[in-house]
Amino acid sequence: MDRNIVYPFSIPLDTDILSINRNIMISIGYLAQAVLGKNTMVDGFACLPTVPSTMTVTVGPGCMTATSVVDNSPYGSLPAVTTDPLLKIGVNLGTTSFSLTAPTVSDQSVCYLIEGMFQEFDCNPTILAYYNASNPNVPFSGPNNSGAAQNTVRSQNVQLKLKAGIPATTGSQVIPTVDDGWVGLYAITAAYGQAFVDSNSIATLPSAPFLAWRLPSLCPGFASGVQSFTSSGTFGVPNGVTQVEVELWGGGSGSYASIAGLPSGGGSGGGYARKRISGLLPGQQIAVTVGLGGTGGTVAGTPAEPGSTSSFATYVSATGGSLNYLAAVSSPQLGATPAGVGVAGDANFNGSVGQAGILTQGGMGGAAPMGGAQNSGTTGNPGVFPGGGAAGAGTGPTGTYPYNGAAGASGFVIVRW
Repeated sequence: MDRNIVYPFSIPLDTDILSINRNIMISIGYLAQAVLGKNTMVDGFACLPTVPSTMTVTVGPGCMTATSVVDNSPYGSLPAVTTDPLLKIGVNLGTTSFSLTAPTVSDQSVCYLIEGMFQEFDCNPTILAYYNASNPNVPFSGPNNSGAAQNTVRSQNVQLKLKAGIPATTGSQVIPTVDDGWVGLYAITAAYGQAFVDSNSIATLPSAPFLAWRLPSLCPGFASGVQSFTSSGTFGVPNGVTQVEVELWGGGSGSYASIAGLPSGGGSGGGYARKRISGLLPGQQIAVTVGLGGTGGTVAGTPAEPGSTSSFATYVSATGGSLNYLAAVSSPQLGATPAGVGVAGDANFNGSVGQAGILTQGGMGGAAPMGGAQNSGTTGNPGVFPGGGAAGAGTGPTGTYPYNGAAGASGFVIVRW
């Protein structure tokens, strides 16, 4: 990167400041090109419904890269430089709103396209004060005292626009074609009678060049943020984050009550999955489900229940511990099987099955991965968190007493970024 040299008592020049700005832009441009390459990339620009919901969407702050040259036109007193390629970055700091209109014909839908384009232009015209050699105490207004305004900013930002498609019978509507020189970002569908846009109406175009990764120090599992869920809720993707790492445990199953002469078996543990998920959008709201532990059976004849599934939207899940059909209120001694499993993770592990009741002792509850197994007692013991199956119930010293089973432990979800 070039650096200007100035000297004490030398007369300052406008090009001193202009050259600094240009040199910084060139350095950042070549660094961005070394990291991102020369293709257009987009980051941010989350497209979200309004709150409360209306037929308007907002596109958040973001940036776009584009290959250009240093300066197509003179930059103040510096000449244009049109021979050297350079990656430039357009930045929007504010939000942009677009209003949509639903079709007026029954059974029709229409697709809208949101597209963006890098743009560079001079703006912010201002009448500047100039030095008046004839009367230094009274500055000229504009060059040669002409009163003319001059642009004071060379802006690099991203122009966004909404392009409406042609209404058609629902299911046959077509996304408008992306205009030359523009980059398609989102498609939004509006149907006849629709009164508001929700997240289900908004889809990211498969061809949209959103940045899907971060440098290692900013990637998931990298201790920049963590959120845990012990009950179902919603995860909002933080600003500047496009990928997360998720760990999930499914709920453990409950155990049956014992009956005279037959202790009950243990419940099975929930499954476990871990997955790194990329391509998320800052501000995106993702449903998180935490699987519940199954309830325990009672001596009154209430059956035990399996654990339920934990999930991070449709990206990854871990199923709960099950109850095999042979284990029942009338024959509770068998341990619960099969255990829960991880689904669609980068790493998937099964929980442990419940152990059968023996003599007068209830069976041990199965463990979820990285969780503990529960030992039996006279009554059933609840499963060990997270996702452990409940231990079975015994039958007392003489083997003739029935006791209640217990509930499995609930699942757990951790999100890191």
